[in-house]
Amino acid sequence: MPDIRWCYSSELVQRFMTDSITPQMRASDIALLIILSILWGGSFFFIEVLVTAWPPLTIVTIRVAIAAMILWLIIAAKKIEIPKSRKAWFALFVVGLLNNAIPFCLIVWGQTQISSGMASILNATVPFFTVLIAGALLSDERITRGKLLGVIIGFMGTAIMIGPNVLLSGLSSGAVLGQLAVLGAALSYSVAGVWSRRFKTLGISPLVIATGQTTMAALMLLPLTLYIDQPWTLMNASAVTWGAMLGLAVLSTVLAYILYFRLIETAGATNAALVAFLIPISAILLGVFILSEDFTQAQAIGMALIGLGLLIMDGRLFKRKA
Repeated sequence: MPDIRWCYSSELVQRFMTDSITPQMRASDIALLIILSILWGGSFFFIEVLVTAWPPLTIVTIRVAIAAMILWLIIAAKKIEIPKSRKAWFALFVVGLLNNAIPFCLIVWGQTQISSGMASILNATVPFFTVLIAGALLSDERITRGKLLGVIIGFMGTAIMIGPNVLLSGLSSGAVLGQLAVLGAALSYSVAGVWSRRFKTLGISPLVIATGQTTMAALMLLPLTLYIDQPWTLMNASAVTWGAMLGLAVLSTVLAYILYFRLIETAGATNAALVAFLIPISAILLGVFILSEDFTQAQAIGMALIGLGLLIMDGRLFKRKA
């Protein structure tokens, strides 16, 4: 969400939990924020195209493999030092599992059942899960009343989108299971964010973290994909399919990571977190105008409540009014 998607990467989580000063955003930072939201919002669009041609495991494996190869080339060109300790690579293995392999697979499978716009809205619940998990596991991340209120409002929005389907169709409904899969991905991203705080003490650069996690995810998924999907039988795909895959791997993964870390450097981690508000908008617009997806009233209400919850948790809007 990344797909990651709001501020899923480990570096943001580290700085978001430690930074106390929020620098003023320049016009270039705002432009970068909008571009990043389009890249990450576009991942849902690319996935919606890909699921019509390939199974989820194949999509995710090719995505992380291409991204990892490109990132390794960048690391080699920049001559960035690679960690050698088992502790560092174990941490990268875990974050690759929780931040790439599991959530990517759940989101892609979920989008076989629900629209890209719905998936993007549900994926915006990552901050709410993060607040709850960090509050339960980290002594320096207490759940304040403002955060709790934001979580409650955000989950109310999620319930509005999912609730009617549960009542009408039951848990066996494909749409409900698809929604729950995306929520499971959001939960996995949140656990990964809390786990990733350890990278602060390991001294691993953000680019190496991105490279390590995509590499670990590719190594985990490759044997399963070869055994289950037999992807060599699926490679006779159209130019549109391969174009969507390259867009997902190169634009929504590699380029998004690079721009994201750049935005943290220039605008700060807290400002970078604002991308959470924009990703669903980008994904919904692409889905409605290019894929002819429906945007329902329940989705609109749910997105508004999730956005309100994020605003309350962020707190800056109300501080400026005070």
